[in-house]
Amino acid sequence: MTIRRFMTRVAHGAAAAALLVAIGPAAPAFAQGDHSHGVTANQGAKAADLVKVVREATERFKDVRVAEAEGYALQFGCVSGPDFGAMGMHWVNFPLVADGEIDATHPEIVIYEPQPNGSLKLIGADFLVLADAWNAKHPGGAPELMGQLFHFFEAPNRFGLPPFYTLHVWAWKDSPTGTFVNWNANVSCDAFKGQP
Repeated sequence: MTIRRFMTRVAHGAAAAALLVAIGPAAPAFAQGDHSHGVTANQGAKAADLVKVVREATERFKDVRVAEAEGYALQFGCVSGPDFGAMGMHWVNFPLVADGEIDATHPEIVIYEPQPNGSLKLIGADFLVLADAWNAKHPGGAPELMGQLFHFFEAPNRFGLPPFYTLHVWAWKDSPTGTFVNWNANVSCDAFKGQP
């Protein structure tokens, strides 16, 4: 998806053009590593709280039709890595991406794994904010959600997006390398039949 097409979907018409003009080089940021190692008891409690909040906020999306009715749409096909698992299928809510805010109860993306029988299994959520939008409102660093630092993706990237911050929360499928890593080694795109 091109940036222009992304912006058109985000705000439709003139508002999208204004946002596109506003997107420039992102302020310097650094990628955050796996946040699951060497955690304190307090950090562990915050992590468990975040997973609980995400589960409560997304449980209704176990039926993908509910997510679609609330404005989420499939983008990017099924995202897999070369040798370290996958991210799965991302249903994106463009108005939430465009608002430049982060709210644990309203993820910008809900993530599904395609199943061999053709069904979809809800596996997590992804919180995503465009770097320029975040940096303009919150100078001083990467976003954080209930103690979890976001990862930074530079541009160009495989998604065709401007620089952005993201935090995956594997609330519905365990990840052997951590709850908040980008890639989940237990997720597969093998059953993906293509984007409609």
